Amino acid sequence: MKRQKSAFSLWELDRIIEMAWEDRTTFDAISFQFNLSESDVKALMKKELKFSSYKLWRKRVENCPTKHLCKRIEGIDRFKIKLQRSISNDKISKR
Repeated sequence: MKRQKSAFSLWELDRIIEMAWEDRTTFDAISFQFNLSESDVKALMKKELKFSSYKLWRKRVENCPTKHLCKRIEGIDRFKIKLQRSISNDKISKR
């Protein structure tokens, strides 16, 4: 990982896990905000989740075309739902 686990605040770890679980949030979005590659996110999820939860997440990610920008269907060009802009404190929503 580019940053050690201890370098992330509790809020940042929670947000990374939340973004990883969201179907429409790509690994590119996580990389943009937290400077983590896809493999770094997978390693972080493996450390932070129970093993059974990690297996479910991996199965979900492998079968989810929206998690990878190159596999996305045309027309899906946003990271999150429109309402999240007013709710979230993300860097991306501030653009």
